[in-house]
Amino acid sequence: MSFTLVALIGIALMLGIMMLRMPVAFALMLAGLLGTSYMIGMESAIQLLASDTYRQFTSYGLSVIPLFVLMGQIAFRAGISERLYAAAYKWVGSLPGGVAATTILGSIGFSTFSGSNSATTATMGAVALPEMKKYRYDPALTGGSVAIGGTLGVLIPPSTALIIIAIQSEQSIAQLFVAALVPGLVVGVLLVATVLVLCWRRPALGPPGPKVAWGERLRSLTGVAEALALFALVIGGLYLGWFTPTEAAAVGAFGAIIVALARRSLSAPEFWRAVVESLRISAMVVLLVTGAVVFGRFLSLTRLPFDLAEWVGGLAIPPTAILLLIVLIYLSGGAFMDALGFLVISIPIFFPLAESLGFDPVWFTIIVTLVTTIGAVTPPVGVNLYIVSALDKDLDVIAVSKGVFVFFIPYALAIALFIAVPGLVITG
Repeated sequence: MSFTLVALIGIALMLGIMMLRMPVAFALMLAGLLGTSYMIGMESAIQLLASDTYRQFTSYGLSVIPLFVLMGQIAFRAGISERLYAAAYKWVGSLPGGVAATTILGSIGFSTFSGSNSATTATMGAVALPEMKKYRYDPALTGGSVAIGGTLGVLIPPSTALIIIAIQSEQSIAQLFVAALVPGLVVGVLLVATVLVLCWRRPALGPPGPKVAWGERLRSLTGVAEALALFALVIGGLYLGWFTPTEAAAVGAFGAIIVALARRSLSAPEFWRAVVESLRISAMVVLLVTGAVVFGRFLSLTRLPFDLAEWVGGLAIPPTAILLLIVLIYLSGGAFMDALGFLVISIPIFFPLAESLGFDPVWFTIIVTLVTTIGAVTPPVGVNLYIVSALDKDLDVIAVSKGVFVFFIPYALAIALFIAVPGLVITG
């Protein structure tokens, strides 16, 4: 049996195991272990994978994950997300579609702490859904704006997805964070503009809220200042070389605790819940990374990624056409399984291919992250759709899905823009 066929059988086995509802991390580990055992024998496979797993779990770089997750949890439970939303509402809430636009602006702000699309969706949904229902917003626009705003949690640093890609593909976390800033903000602005234009043309979709005096607007900025200061310290410190990624995460988590204590907005039980939830999320992410290492080792033994790169390199088609094909694969993959899980699975296959085609790895990372995060709002798996539906019993998944479709246009524009003008992504 050829090595390529072994690799394809291993991939099919892994997908089959996931369809039986086994968690992605364990499906990766099991398929990787069985495949590696076939290639080099069970005893050698166990020794090799044990060494890889130990090295992964003891990696200093991996400690960045629980610290950034803790920062997001503290920020959420200390009410920073609610203050961000309140400030945004006072500035744009009086416009047609202003509450939906506020939801996306709040998602941009909270994404600077969250690192997760599901956490951003759940947090902003809990705040925004009652407000939009209060002002009789169209149900589809209500659900769609919350779900699409949540996707920014994966794009805007500190993104858990970018951390995992950096660790797997041996890139700089700091470099990826800096590179993601402009794309994340561009997507956010395009989403807000889409809401405002849509409701300007059809005001019944999102009636404006009450007008707010300028003095009240200016006072609301005090609720944003702490978030901006913390974000600037973490990302600015990374960019200027003051901190390593792990040190920046520690500074961010400590800063969030200081803000919470200064405002007296975090009780001891809430702090404990933040710690427990951070441990739960971090364990899930670390297991995903470990599973990816095990499965990636199997694929490297079969040489599938390198054979695929050689085969594609021999095709008489331009690299841009191959990139569009990769984009289509990521778009489809993100629609049928968890975006983070699909990124973990696909990195060992497509990153060697991207390098062989001469694509900058940082730029390629931002493009595939942009594409894959759309899967969080694409049926049938679209996790954000189900989160929004669970938050409001009057919003079913179909209604939320209808509300999301219009936002695919700004996402498509952003992806086309960054492919056409790669220099907009800061890669160096």
